[in-house]
Amino acid sequence: MGNVTSNVAAKLAFFPPEPATYTVTNDEETGNLIFSGVSPDMNMEVHQLSTKSGNRVVATFWRHPFARFTLLYSHGNAADLGQMVELFIELRAHLRVNIMSYDYSGYGASTGKPSEFNTYHDIEAVYNCLRGDYGIKQEEVILYGQSVGSGPTLHMASRLKRLRGVVLHSAILSGIRVLYPVKMTLWFDIYKNIDKIRHVNSQVLVIHGTNDEIVDLSHGKRLWELAKEKYDPLWVKGGGHCNLETYPEYIQHLRKFINAMEKLSLTNPPSKQLANEPSITETKHNRCLRFRKK
Repeated sequence: MGNVTSNVAAKLAFFPPEPATYTVTNDEETGNLIFSGVSPDMNMEVHQLSTKSGNRVVATFWRHPFARFTLLYSHGNAADLGQMVELFIELRAHLRVNIMSYDYSGYGASTGKPSEFNTYHDIEAVYNCLRGDYGIKQEEVILYGQSVGSGPTLHMASRLKRLRGVVLHSAILSGIRVLYPVKMTLWFDIYKNIDKIRHVNSQVLVIHGTNDEIVDLSHGKRLWELAKEKYDPLWVKGGGHCNLETYPEYIQHLRKFINAMEKLSLTNPPSKQLANEPSITETKHNRCLRFRKK
């Protein structure tokens, strides 16, 4: 059943840019990984992480010197990290957060093939890197999922009970529901976000355009309705699927959300009994989503 689901996902949901928009090479002097077009003074570190599927995925950590939180960003299905650089620089500056993002298996310089379950293994490896390499605690992480990236985001959010928050940007209820208005979840559906969001304990911010031509606004509204801990949503008037970052209210509302999470962290600190947590073992050129009927 899992293989069938993965095959459906690959045919409907994954469109990695070809050729990739960047390269990763080794610096002969330092041995550090170099991301093409990003200079050392931009304060970004590159990783190649092994996943449970046996793939090697590229992850980038954009460090802010005064960051309180780290945004773990899962991008849309028709972009790779090379197309996200400008957005990450702007988000880091405006929100004063670290940003960790990654390319799914089969995207950019990541090895393997894209599939639903590979994206789950990809984000697990990235989260473990945040914990192991940077010492970032669960309650300091905000998961951010754009479009199809809402799938791996809610996969993690439903399992990590002390996350600081979740942002769902042009998110989907499920893969099949983008194509057909089905009322029941089908066994072969992919990214069953409609079921997983019910298990998320942290604050959820939903951002969706009222004129989204790919994923109807009803997806965002239903996800917000199902969230247990709702933050004020942002319905971007006139916004489409891949242009919400160009609206001033986008960054303004995100900044309000980050500030609210900072206040929440002060009034509701984590319990000392939960200090030790296990690892998970199981813009303008931002083409964020495509779907096609077979």
